[in-house]
Amino acid sequence: MSSNSFNYYGFDKETHRDCMDLIKSENFRHMHILNIWFLAINVFFVVCSYFNIFGLNRLKVGNYAIYLGIAVIFEVTILIFRSKLEKISFVPVYISIVVLLSYSITVSVGSPYLAATMYLVLAVLIASTYIDTMLRMVLIQSIFSAVFIVTSFRYKPASVADQDLYNIIIFMTLAMVLHYSFQRARMQQYVTFQNNIRIQRELEVKSSFDALTSLLNRGRFFSMAGEVIRHADGEYIAICLLDLDGFKQINDKLGHQMGDKAIQIAGATITDTLEIDLSEKWSFSERAVADKLSFAGRLGGDEFIALIRGKENRDEIEELLKQMLSNLNTVHFGDLNGLHASFGVTEITPEDRDIDDAYTRADSALYESKRSGKNQIHFSEGMKESADAVL
Repeated sequence: MSSNSFNYYGFDKETHRDCMDLIKSENFRHMHILNIWFLAINVFFVVCSYFNIFGLNRLKVGNYAIYLGIAVIFEVTILIFRSKLEKISFVPVYISIVVLLSYSITVSVGSPYLAATMYLVLAVLIASTYIDTMLRMVLIQSIFSAVFIVTSFRYKPASVADQDLYNIIIFMTLAMVLHYSFQRARMQQYVTFQNNIRIQRELEVKSSFDALTSLLNRGRFFSMAGEVIRHADGEYIAICLLDLDGFKQINDKLGHQMGDKAIQIAGATITDTLEIDLSEKWSFSERAVADKLSFAGRLGGDEFIALIRGKENRDEIEELLKQMLSNLNTVHFGDLNGLHASFGVTEITPEDRDIDDAYTRADSALYESKRSGKNQIHFSEGMKESADAVL
């Protein structure tokens, strides 16, 4: 096993980086649990030292009160700045480790005639709880163990300090073995989880998007459109059907490969004009519905459909579609000089409970565009009178 692999618990650096979000989240959760425990322990120590019970001296109550205050401040900070701290969890985690180990050294010094137990428990607990890198964990544990031994020999009788030295060697060895074993197992769980998520996302993309154009497939488009229409709540929405004119001639004259390219270009033009962000396809469906984004799909062949959101009225829709048609008309690729298309558009009305009626109106408008000479935009009856935009 390489030293690099050992540092990342048997995995490579890239895998460790891929799991970083999970590592931070888990570390933060454990840090919060440990801080609650730490707060409770300090309440117990303050009370016991104040009443001089369980071998705790009242003279040390101030020390315990200081750590109790630190625990309270830390807890309040976690509750208020949870989201920010979770993103930089390694910083509060290191602070937590420093506070816990320094506290355990203080407790050890406060009982000079007893072999330390708190430090040993916390050293093993921290090693079992937090995941970082093997070398950093060994380094921080070694530094505090050295401080612990120095303070033992300085403030404790030699026989007790010798016992602390013996115990720290045993427990540090155990802590590091447990740390590597536990965190390797945890890394394996993270990797498995990441692989499952990756597979789910791939399946989501394959089941939702058209392979040729990267637009939504028919089923997913209608599913999303139906959900949007059912929860429209007065939002201005338009449905647009788009059909390429003369597509059969492109296939016959230029070949099916150029026909596929024409469909791809049309899909890309729709995506660009509507400013559809497909960088994370696996989450697009949820984002589009929740964030009121426009989206488009390929119905099959050379026919496309779009649900347009974020506009205030028909004039804005018309201006957007004019730009789309202009972009199609100016396409130049090989022997392909421009794409002509007919548009049929309808607005969603308060009476629409699903997409079926709207689709029928848009289809009628598309037929009217074809009948009126093609390469134009036609709005269905029920919207403002008129509007053929011929380019």
